[in-house]
Amino acid sequence: MGTQIAIQNLVKVFGNGKTAATAVDQLSLTIEPGELFFLLGPSGCGKTTLLRMIAGFIDPTSGTVAFDGTDVTHEAPNKRNTGMVFQSYALWPHMTVAQNVAFGLNVRKVPNPEKDQRVIYALAAVQMEEYAHRKPTQLSGGQQQRVALARALVIKPDVLLLDEPLSNLDAKLRNDLRLQIRKICKASGITTVYVTHDQKEALSMADRVALLRDGQIVQVGSPRELYRSPRTRFVAEFLGETNLIEAKHIDESGSHSTYSVDAGTFAGPKLPAGEAQTESEHNLLSVRPEAIRLRESSQENTLTGTLIETTYLGETAQHLVEVKGCPPIKIAEMNPYGSTSAVHPEQGDQVHVEFLADDIVPIVDA
Repeated sequence: MGTQIAIQNLVKVFGNGKTAATAVDQLSLTIEPGELFFLLGPSGCGKTTLLRMIAGFIDPTSGTVAFDGTDVTHEAPNKRNTGMVFQSYALWPHMTVAQNVAFGLNVRKVPNPEKDQRVIYALAAVQMEEYAHRKPTQLSGGQQQRVALARALVIKPDVLLLDEPLSNLDAKLRNDLRLQIRKICKASGITTVYVTHDQKEALSMADRVALLRDGQIVQVGSPRELYRSPRTRFVAEFLGETNLIEAKHIDESGSHSTYSVDAGTFAGPKLPAGEAQTESEHNLLSVRPEAIRLRESSQENTLTGTLIETTYLGETAQHLVEVKGCPPIKIAEMNPYGSTSAVHPEQGDQVHVEFLADDIVPIVDA
C-alpha cells in the first residue's frame, strides 16, 4: 500500500524577464510508498510551491512528477487522487462535521450506505465521531484540524498532502496533535508529504526529511541523520542550536583526530579521506550543546574557560562559556542542581568544558 512519488528536475519560475523568480530549481526527489515525508525549510524556500506542484494546483515550468511510474505532471488535481489538508482547515461553516467529511465522496458519487460507513470510519480514525453533528464553529482549532484530516482520508487518496496544518494552533495543542497525526498517517499506509517550517514537528514526526533552501534540496535523511550528521552550516544551524568552532586539524591516531584552538587541543572525528587540512588551515566543526559537559577539573578532552551566564529552565540549564579561540560555547545541562549534578559554577568562575569526541561533526561552511 502507498504510492511512490518520483520528482525529476522540477523547476518553477514565476514571472518572466526581469521579474522572473525561481521558486523551485532543478529539484529531484523520490518519496517511497507509505513514507511520512517532510519538506522543511525557511519561508520562501520553495516547499509549498513543490507541494502544490505534487497536488497539481501549480503547473511546473519544466521537469516531471510521477506517481508509481505514471507521469502526472500536467494532470488536473481531481485526476491525481490526492487528499489535501490546508493550513486554514477550509471547512464549510454551514455544514456539519459529517457533511464536511462526506463532501469529497459526494463529488465522487459514492453510494449512500458506503459513504455513511466511510465517514464513520474516517471520524473514528481522528477520534471525532461524537462530534459528527456539530458545526465547525462549535469546535476548537485542534478539532477542526482533525476534521480536515478526516475529510482528506475518507476519499482513500493515493497521496496525502499537508500544508503547515498545525501552524494556526497554540504550542501545547501542536505538541498534542503531532503524535496523533503521525499515528493516523502511518496506520493508513498512505504516502504523506508534509510541509512545515517547524523543526520540532519534522524531527518528532517524519520518517525522512528534505531540508530546502532557495528552491533546492540541501540534505535528505532521517531526522536523526540530519540532526546528528549535518553536512553544512545551514543544516546544523537550522535544525536546533549548535556551536560552530573553527579548529586546526593536527593529526590522527586510532579512531579520532586531534584538533586545536587557542585554549588547547581536543579529540574529534576523523575527517573523510582527502579532506584533512594542513595545520595552518581551519576545519569547521559542529557541536550540539547537549554534547558538551561542564567538569570540576581539567581532564582528557577538556578546554578551560570562564562561565559567562547560566539560564535555569527547570529540567535544563543553559550555560554560556567563554573559551579562548572559540565563539561563546553553549552547553545544555539536563537535570541541573539534581542529586547527580556535581558542578554548580557561578558567573565568572573558571570552568572546564568537555567535548564528546563522537558527537563532533565536521561540516562545510555553506
